[in-house]
Amino acid sequence: MLKTLLPYLKLYKYYFWQIVLGLSLSIMTLAASLFLLSLSGWFLASTAFVGVAGLYTFNYMLPAAGIRGAAIMRTAARYFERLVDHNTTFKILSHLRTLAFQKILPLTADQLEQYQKADLLNRFIADIDHLDHLYLKLFSPIVTALIIIALLFIGLSWLNLQIALTIAFVLTVTILVVPTIFYQAGKQLGRQIAQEQRDYRQQLVNYLQGQAELTLFNARTNYRQKLDQLEQAWLRNQQRQANLTAIASAFIIVIVGLLTVLVLGMIASSNSTPLIAFFLFVSLSSAEILAPIPGAFIFLEQVLTSAKRTTDIFNQHATIKFVKKGVDINLDSINVILKDITFYYPNQPFAVLKDFSLTVAAGEHIGLMGKTGCGKSTLLNLITREREPTQGEIFLNNIPINQLDEHTLRKTMSVVPQVITIFSDTLKQNLLIGNPNATDNQLITILKQVELDKLLATEQGLDLWLGDSGRPLSGGEMRRIGIARALLHDAPLILMDEPTESLDSETEQQIMTLIKRSCATKTLLVVTHRLTDKQLFDRIIML
Repeated sequence: MLKTLLPYLKLYKYYFWQIVLGLSLSIMTLAASLFLLSLSGWFLASTAFVGVAGLYTFNYMLPAAGIRGAAIMRTAARYFERLVDHNTTFKILSHLRTLAFQKILPLTADQLEQYQKADLLNRFIADIDHLDHLYLKLFSPIVTALIIIALLFIGLSWLNLQIALTIAFVLTVTILVVPTIFYQAGKQLGRQIAQEQRDYRQQLVNYLQGQAELTLFNARTNYRQKLDQLEQAWLRNQQRQANLTAIASAFIIVIVGLLTVLVLGMIASSNSTPLIAFFLFVSLSSAEILAPIPGAFIFLEQVLTSAKRTTDIFNQHATIKFVKKGVDINLDSINVILKDITFYYPNQPFAVLKDFSLTVAAGEHIGLMGKTGCGKSTLLNLITREREPTQGEIFLNNIPINQLDEHTLRKTMSVVPQVITIFSDTLKQNLLIGNPNATDNQLITILKQVELDKLLATEQGLDLWLGDSGRPLSGGEMRRIGIARALLHDAPLILMDEPTESLDSETEQQIMTLIKRSCATKTLLVVTHRLTDKQLFDRIIML
């Protein structure tokens, strides 16, 4: 358990003072609660005792002020404790997500293929969210409880050492034993809930993304029924977990009740009625010390499962390594040399490319044609270093691409991939991916060039919201945004994979003319299934 959680506990060192402040406020809150209830009990008993005894000299001002002060301190400390603790937790989760993204970003396509997109999203969001349990519900309550028990023992020992030892012993044993019992009781349940949550979110994402296909093949109702069944199973287990939490709370109440009876028996012989009330209320108020702890351990298995799945991402190491400081390269013009390239996909017996060589001169336009699966797109992926050749070398301006740092390599080329990614953001922000420094006038000009004037005709203009995956856009419009990004990037090497797919013949001719004009002095490699404008290419390579 500790081995699984240790990497995440180590993150606390970056937020040491925030955690110290949060723990201090937690201790103040709990101490104020104990003091408030105990002093109130003593004060009421004392005033009753004074009245019965007929005494008239009783200073009620100091206890009353103490009660008001404790109430104010408890409220204020609780507010600021929640503020500090949640802020610290959010910072830790933000740090974890940044680390996770930094680990995911360099992974190759082969490495990412082992994860479904929905599973990766679930790990990145839900699993990391579960790790807030470590600090808020586990670390902070236990540390606070142990410190308060120690302070409580020191304070009570001045009045009655035997009772102080009894209360401290019972509370400490409860903290050490009861959580273990309820962790074991909720272990299997927590594992099932974590699995069902993951499965449900994956299937829900698949259901939402596959609406068209499910409707087309009349499978939507059956898929929805399976989704509902999984949801019901998840809810039933959550109900069982809630019941177990309620049992844990009841168990704590029983322990506190037995402790109160035990203390009452020990203090009954005392002649001081106020002192009896004081110790009884101390025993009763100890419920606030114990209450959060057993329930926290019920959810611990879910945290462990999430931690293991998150650690699996953190343990990934990119198989393609970039040098930190690469060789300088002339960005005015780029030639490409592929020498004896052989490439196998993982676990595949046949090579997609074998002993393939190609020399592309600077400024030359090359068309790549061939049947589906012959390696056209793979060839572009090798040049961008999305994949590494099994054998052979690739050179840009006679420099091996593995001697170029990633930033330099990306500056040398603009890419229009087969699948254009549209982010849930404005039209402007989606275009600025190509060139973050582009002005609004440059964006408007490029949109007109790729025949996307109608997007500018809306009231929002460049601030038009494109939504998740560009839902308002057609396939052709998405592809033209991809081309616009590539042209904005203005690199000397242009790689395009089916740039005119999903376009009508008239728009296709316009786009090809635009490419020819914009790339007149650039090196161009275009993957295509058909030749609509042979004049665009200096050579056509058949694979």
